[in-house]
Amino acid sequence: MNYKIPDFPDLSYGTVYCIGRNYSEHIEEMKSSRTKDPVVFLKPRSSIIHSGEKVVIPKQSSDVHHEVELVLLIGKTTENVSPDNALNCIEAFGVGIDFTARDLQNDAKKNGKPWSLCKGFRTFAPVGNLIGYDGNTDIDRLQLTLTVNGENRQNDNTDLMIFNSAEIISYLSHQFILTPGDLIFTGTPKGVSSVTRGDIITGKIGDGLSTIDVDVQ
Repeated sequence: MNYKIPDFPDLSYGTVYCIGRNYSEHIEEMKSSRTKDPVVFLKPRSSIIHSGEKVVIPKQSSDVHHEVELVLLIGKTTENVSPDNALNCIEAFGVGIDFTARDLQNDAKKNGKPWSLCKGFRTFAPVGNLIGYDGNTDIDRLQLTLTVNGENRQNDNTDLMIFNSAEIISYLSHQFILTPGDLIFTGTPKGVSSVTRGDIITGKIGDGLSTIDVDVQ
């Protein structure tokens, strides 16, 4: 399988890090609780797809939800970086959708299990076009939107993140060594909901700076 990054062909996708519970109103709609540190889980890179591809609902689940997010692409090896220097590690940013088998996640929560099985299915990490980051774009002040069949489902700003981009990168870099090609999904705002086969889903960030279009099958 080819893991080359379309917009940055000299890089290949690496580890996919994801942050949960990073918007207060999403925490409320999930009836969850806020945590002191970021909630971290991983997806395999085999879950990544791009615009024009299809999201496959797995036979193991009957309740798959969309979660639109700001995605960061790491451009340099990063370990133990401070928040003040963390943004220098970003190669690019864009929009992504964290698809979640909510029924499996609810079971995992009840039984103290990790989230890998509900988050890491094939096609569960669509990523839009990635925009080179030069420090001039305020990635913590971008509008995130998601529509299903043209109907608005999610519409909020990244300035509502509990942990901002620099804090997320710094935290992860103290737990792992981040490497070029790694992706970070930074969490979703409120408005997550179920998808069904035949749905057409569009996610955008920054008034269309980055867009992802996928169908559900």
